[in-house]
Amino acid sequence: MAGGTLLEASGISRSFGGLKAVSNLSFAVRENEILGLIGPNGAGKSTTFNLISGYYRPHAGKLTFAGRDITGFKPSKVGRLGLVRTFQHHSLLADLSVYENILTGAYMFVRDAAEREQRIRETAGLVGLTSHMDELAKNLPHGHQRLLSIAIAFASRPKLLCLDEPLTGLNGAEINHALDVIRRIRDDFGTTILLVDHNIRAVMRTCGRIVVLNFGEKLAEGSPEDVSRNPEVIRAYLGGGTA
Repeated sequence: MAGGTLLEASGISRSFGGLKAVSNLSFAVRENEILGLIGPNGAGKSTTFNLISGYYRPHAGKLTFAGRDITGFKPSKVGRLGLVRTFQHHSLLADLSVYENILTGAYMFVRDAAEREQRIRETAGLVGLTSHMDELAKNLPHGHQRLLSIAIAFASRPKLLCLDEPLTGLNGAEINHALDVIRRIRDDFGTTILLVDHNIRAVMRTCGRIVVLNFGEKLAEGSPEDVSRNPEVIRAYLGGGTA
């Protein structure tokens, strides 16, 4: 069951030149939920992720995480507070092993060597990479690279894990496995998840609530059932051009 508010975006905006990438956007992520953030190409999803995680500073609005104002915080400070993200394109250290990649995610957060070793093994087991620990990241199949990206981010055991397009390029079986991993992260570890992905069917069956963006603004918010029946959402995806 979802609890109180963990992350709140209040009227956040960000422009690039004359383009308003995100405009007066407000939404909340509740503790222990999986919230989906969807929208057509160019709707502002990646910009929103960059604002939340500190890679962009909002030109207006406020971000609150775990009751603390984090507006304008750098990514490293946001990460230390327990908000961690993956990236749409792999953020792997290609020439390092699976073990070493997961170590980079755990190192700053787990000082005790024995505890850190246990954390790395537990994380690899969670995503299904235990038998690949010595393989170089660049030699892994695409699906395993996606899982490794999740493992690196989750190795710090964040309060909020923001997943940016984790299902891109995966086949049906790999999607099912990745979604199972995401659910286990929430169910077994109590981690809240914000999920961005173009696979609308997967988002609909995984998330309890969904926020829909279009042209940098919030178009709709609600349950998967409500959102899927919303005429404006249908129009944005099927008949309203690309954002």
